[in-house]
Amino acid sequence: MPQSGLAQTAAKPGAGDGPVILVVGDSLSAEYGLKRGSGWVSLMAQRLAAEKIPAKVVNASISGDTTSGGRSRLGALLTQHKPGVVIIELGGNDALRGLPLDMTEGNLRAMTQAAQKAGAKVLLVGMQVPPNYGSDYAAKFSGLFAKVAKDSKAGLVPFLLKGVADTGDATGMFQADRIHPTEQAHSLMLANVWPELRKLAK
Repeated sequence: MPQSGLAQTAAKPGAGDGPVILVVGDSLSAEYGLKRGSGWVSLMAQRLAAEKIPAKVVNASISGDTTSGGRSRLGALLTQHKPGVVIIELGGNDALRGLPLDMTEGNLRAMTQAAQKAGAKVLLVGMQVPPNYGSDYAAKFSGLFAKVAKDSKAGLVPFLLKGVADTGDATGMFQADRIHPTEQAHSLMLANVWPELRKLAK
């Protein structure tokens, strides 16, 4: 997932000035290759408004970010935005770079604990890697999200790209780079996130 070097940090009102929902993610959340306002985070803000759920969405996602990058940025984001809910969508780039699984797990755990200590509810958004990484690595990688969520009593979306990357012919759901989902796919990504977010955004 290429590094753009640009953070997309924009507050988008829901139905009112309610709690802040902070999204800390990578290109999958930063609308990489899409027109602004069409990614799943923007669609989430629109749905919150449509369902009259008072909330303000702050998207602090950066294309190419890793769990280490998110961990280093989170403290300042918590201080600045004082979120009620933090959505952590990171880890995919860790796997693409072959970073140690225990490092990824440790970073996710530290981010979850920091957000909870600041008074926020946490939703971890899980990822999976292609089978060419090896079945053992793939299983351990996908499992670490559930492990951190269970230990931290955080919310969990098992796989952000369910229904997108795991279909019989997924090529039509991805941009030309075969890494980043198309605009069409982002509505499915929101459908994966929404039920768990709804529980936390009451």
